[in-house]
Amino acid sequence: MEIKKDSEKKTLRCAIYTRVSTNDNLEKDFTSLDSQRESAESYIASQKSEGWVAVDNKYDDAGFTGANTERPALQKLISDIKMGNVDCVVVYKVDRLSRSLLDFTQLLEFFEENKVAFVSVTQHFNTNTSMGRLTLNILLSFAQFEREIISERTRDKMGAAKKKGKWIGGIVPLGYDLDRENHRLIINPEEAELVKTIFDRYLKAKSVLKVAQFLNDSGYVTKRRSSIKGNTRGGIPFTGNSIALIIKNVTYTGKVHYQGQVYPGEQRAVIDDDTYNKAQEVISLNTPKQVPRRSNRKDALLNGIMRCKACDSAMYLACCVKAGKLRYNYYVCSKAQKRGRKYCPTRTVNAGLLELKVIELLRSITKDEQFSKEQWETKTMEQKIPLIHSFVRTISYDARSSRLEITLANGRMRSFDVPVSMLKTINIPPKEQTIKREPQLRQNLILAHQAQQILDEGKAKSLKELSGWLNLSQQRLNQVVNMILLCPKIQEEILLGNHKVISAIPEYKLRPITEEISWEKQSSLWQSLINSLSK
Repeated sequence: MEIKKDSEKKTLRCAIYTRVSTNDNLEKDFTSLDSQRESAESYIASQKSEGWVAVDNKYDDAGFTGANTERPALQKLISDIKMGNVDCVVVYKVDRLSRSLLDFTQLLEFFEENKVAFVSVTQHFNTNTSMGRLTLNILLSFAQFEREIISERTRDKMGAAKKKGKWIGGIVPLGYDLDRENHRLIINPEEAELVKTIFDRYLKAKSVLKVAQFLNDSGYVTKRRSSIKGNTRGGIPFTGNSIALIIKNVTYTGKVHYQGQVYPGEQRAVIDDDTYNKAQEVISLNTPKQVPRRSNRKDALLNGIMRCKACDSAMYLACCVKAGKLRYNYYVCSKAQKRGRKYCPTRTVNAGLLELKVIELLRSITKDEQFSKEQWETKTMEQKIPLIHSFVRTISYDARSSRLEITLANGRMRSFDVPVSMLKTINIPPKEQTIKREPQLRQNLILAHQAQQILDEGKAKSLKELSGWLNLSQQRLNQVVNMILLCPKIQEEILLGNHKVISAIPEYKLRPITEEISWEKQSSLWQSLINSLSK
């Protein structure tokens, strides 16, 4: 803290802190505490011209170690600093304040935050001066170094303990209890039988959700644990995720996992190695199928505000994945996903149809021009999401009553009848009968040009977004759109050519043609295809 050098000196209120480790000789007329205080008062008096004055309160700790900060006078000093009653702390020597480098630097940081100077009388340590501040920075650097060394030692110690198979703390898994005296896991017989049941059921059903449903229907709940404060945690229904964590936990084989390696543990095994390995093979194959992949937040128009009214759970955007290929986007109830669809009537709704319905309803509620068809279709997804969230607090859907509730940001709520069937089926606009009778190849080419036009106009950000609207896989839509790579002559024949010939051409036969860059080669391959079908 800089001291003003002008003629009007600011009063610097100085608190003198003293400490001795023992109570010996405190009954004498002049003690070590008095000696420390006298030296500090003399120093303060020498700085009288700078506006320094000693405060009346005494901060004397007699019989307290400097290895920690649990000292009544020091705590009183800290409290007075927080209240703004002290501008400078003066001690006889640095070790009177603390003998711990970590505690000392933390106290100095506390002084700095509260704009309080620190002075050591006999060691010429004064944070009012440039040299004092340099010394402070050096001490802080060494303190940081000591912290890192302590962290490294702690990690090394924990690693060595784990390699020896010891339990070093954490959440005690289902099937075990903690022997606090010996600090090791011991088997809980009743819970261990449940763990065996979980592995046995999983190997038969090959589905974590089915196992969770069985346990919940049978009245089982997760392990109950008591915290240090006495609060009870756990004791809730199982989910697919909680079952997966149990299946993957190598602790049940009597081993310990540490940094990618497995070591023999001190605890007895609940599951034999053969059963555990078989379960790992199953879960590694099933994991992509068991949990829908959450779509990127940027593609989720209603994430964060969409809720399932039936079970008061959040709904999030997911995409159906099979064999690594995207199928379609939908909003899924998190409870239905975690505990099984039988626990929620809403389950899933088509993302594209739900979002279109919400926008349609918002147009009727708000009358805001930003939701008009003309303006809405020109906006990017990055613009649409914050706009929706600025107008809407929550959107709740209940499949039991077919009610969609929209609560606006101002707290006003509106309800609408929206049968779940409207959000489950693909709402394709009616086509002219002549279009319906057109060959599929011709319809696909028309769709390809329409899709490309939507992308060119910025109405859809990407094929991924457009595929969600059309309820087509991204791969399938990409195949259709690739038809616009055909040369103009081929496209003209598809659109205007002989109906019977075009109807006989399967679309997959065109894929090698679209891969050709040369229109001449495309025409040659097309003609060969027509000739082969005419024979």
